Amino acid sequence: MKVNKFEDQFKLKFDNKELLIQAFTHSSYVNEHRQNKLMDNERLEFLGDAVLELGVSEYLYNEYTSMPEGEMTKLRATFVCEESLYYFSNVLNFNEFILLGKGEEQTGGRDRQALLADVFEAFLGALFIDQGFKEVIKFLNEFVFPNIMTGAFSYAMDYKSELQELIQRRKNFKLSYDIIEERGPSHSKEFVAEVKVNDEFSKIGIGRTKKEAEQRAAQNMLTELNHNS
Repeated sequence: MKVNKFEDQFKLKFDNKELLIQAFTHSSYVNEHRQNKLMDNERLEFLGDAVLELGVSEYLYNEYTSMPEGEMTKLRATFVCEESLYYFSNVLNFNEFILLGKGEEQTGGRDRQALLADVFEAFLGALFIDQGFKEVIKFLNEFVFPNIMTGAFSYAMDYKSELQELIQRRKNFKLSYDIIEERGPSHSKEFVAEVKVNDEFSKIGIGRTKKEAEQRAAQNMLTELNHNS
């Protein structure tokens, strides 16, 4: 792993460099280099998940002072879901630093959503152990929370539930979703979803996962229905 480049890029200085390397070490790499007695990032991912949830909870509590507990819980879920963590790993170019086994590399693991989301959590776990929670919050303030405020990953918001609630308030309205197209190589697919209301009105959405495509389609349908109401 390019430790010095990573530290320079994010203005960090790990006391335990091995901990940082572990955060970016996938189990497939460990399996192919058993003689080096390396550790994969799965335990750090477990810790980082809790650290991230606490950091986001603190941010929402301080930033949205009048928001009820239930709404904060829903909002937090959108910020710590796999799609959002994948988004941040991509924005920060974390895939450049991951240590992968040859097989995982050849099958597109460096761009795999779940893998990149796990790496983001593992990094936060390593940062927490090495530098403490204060440094984690500093990192989140610089690289994560600004994106929350600007809505850079609004695709993670639950527009499908919002659309379902709107449709249920209108008698004789039925809702359906279909994936109408898949394009691109297997490791970097793009999906096109279509949402229909009463088989009459339809909107499409495009995303890197089926779920994301459906959310975008629902968002577009909400915009249309609200505009016409």
